[in-house]
Amino acid sequence: MNRHVLRYLGWRLLQSLVVIAIVIVGSFMLLHLVPGDMVDILGGQRGDMDAELMAILRARYGLDQPMLVQLFHYVTGVLQGDLGYSYRNQTDVLSLILQRLPATILLVVCSVIVAVFLGTMAGVIAARHVHRPIDVIISMVVLVFYATPVFMTGLGLVIVFSVKLKLLPVGGLFTPGVDMTTLQLVANVAKHMVLPVLSLSLFYIAIYARLARASMLQVLSQDYIRTAYAKGLGTTHVIIGHALRNALLPVVTMVGLQIAELFGGAVLTETIFSLPGVGRLAYDAVFERDYPLILGVLLVCSFVIILVNLIIDFVYTLLDPRVEVSR
Repeated sequence: MNRHVLRYLGWRLLQSLVVIAIVIVGSFMLLHLVPGDMVDILGGQRGDMDAELMAILRARYGLDQPMLVQLFHYVTGVLQGDLGYSYRNQTDVLSLILQRLPATILLVVCSVIVAVFLGTMAGVIAARHVHRPIDVIISMVVLVFYATPVFMTGLGLVIVFSVKLKLLPVGGLFTPGVDMTTLQLVANVAKHMVLPVLSLSLFYIAIYARLARASMLQVLSQDYIRTAYAKGLGTTHVIIGHALRNALLPVVTMVGLQIAELFGGAVLTETIFSLPGVGRLAYDAVFERDYPLILGVLLVCSFVIILVNLIIDFVYTLLDPRVEVSR
């Protein structure tokens, strides 16, 4: 690893630390500016909790201290690997998130793969047959995908494939209470993930298809493409060997930018399909005012998004050697 790459890594690491610090401080202060806390929620649910007991609970959990003191204790704990304690779930936040994170990562990764593959393929086919019927059909289909909200797509898929056709399960990550071998479990999880992945990826298929089409049309008009045709190379060779690599650059960039949106979309998707992921965990934590859990989810998701974008940067340099690794 040369000096330029090491300097680039150091610079990106510094940027990442600053972003994470801003996420921690900003999220903490915004959440604590919202009226009410966890004790208020507990008091409202039980109905028999007097002011003295509520004060004791606030003192026990440190909620009676000034906000800056609470922030100091929280940051100190994060630096030691402690993301706090979930009042509602009666367990530490980090272990709870780690239990739910695999389901969300599986959903997001599968959605990215499906969206990029199908979207890019559709865009390339449309560009190859520009202004022909197949280009018009693809453009109309992706426009429908783009205009349909994620939750409407999810509900529509459930009604068609689960309720009417009974081909796929309504929700959950796997079928509980059934003894399965490893291969059967993998197949069962894959069957349960079909509808959530489609629900989350259809919107992004439309984005990548339109982006790949525009990028491919621009690349196909370049001089080196005409030179490749003049040398007698076949269309497939020119498209795959010369044009596609450069046309993928905007698509790869968009993947890095939209990872955060995919995590946000996972909240709705996991709620609709009852997936035990981080998105559903954050959704429940918001209604329960479980501040440590909300902050923990934000911090872990921010770390994952930053890591993925760093990987995307290196993939970009591999696709186009002309891009230098620099600040």
